[in-house]
Amino acid sequence: MIYVADSAKKQIAEIRNKEGYGDDYFVRVWVTSGGCSGLTYQMEFSNEPKPDDQEFEDNEIRVVTDLRSVLYLFNTTLEFSGGLDGKGFHFNNPNASRTCACGESFSV
Repeated sequence: MIYVADSAKKQIAEIRNKEGYGDDYFVRVWVTSGGCSGLTYQMEFSNEPKPDDQEFEDNEIRVVTDLRSVLYLFNTTLEFSGGLDGKGFHFNNPNASRTCACGESFSV
């Protein structure tokens, strides 16, 4: 399961309204190699399902990831932090054994 915090839900709704994304759009998240800790998070809005998608719904938000990434993202919560020292969207990942100082990459 991938969870969506209230803060992320609110920001996703604002982006949807601003960009004109319809109800057929979902949040796609995945993990790629890179960053100073080895793995990085990626996120986008999409309305194009892929054959190996794993779909979750939490807090009225559809979140989709690929089969490989779900292993890294299991029980992760998508959060949003705004303001001057906010990070924007970030992932609270209980599977990460190490994260970099900027929070953009992790390792397991």
